[in-house]
Amino acid sequence: MCQNLVHKVAASKQLQAVAEPEILGLFESWLDELEEEAAAYLKKNPAADHFELASALGLSASGAAFLLAKHKNGGVEQ
Repeated sequence: MCQNLVHKVAASKQLQAVAEPEILGLFESWLDELEEEAAAYLKKNPAADHFELASALGLSASGAAFLLAKHKNGGVEQ
């Protein structure tokens, strides 16, 4: 779910046209903070899977899987 939402916000000009810039900014800030939390957790728990990350951060398994994949691909830095 998180991955789908991120793609919609980042790629959809239609969504950006109807969304308030302040809301998009808040979403981007929230996602940055979430990525930092995930990176910090994974630094302390490098063998964690997406279920463990989901539990630790209070996310869905699919949202945690997205963050874990992004982290493994070098997209989340700490």
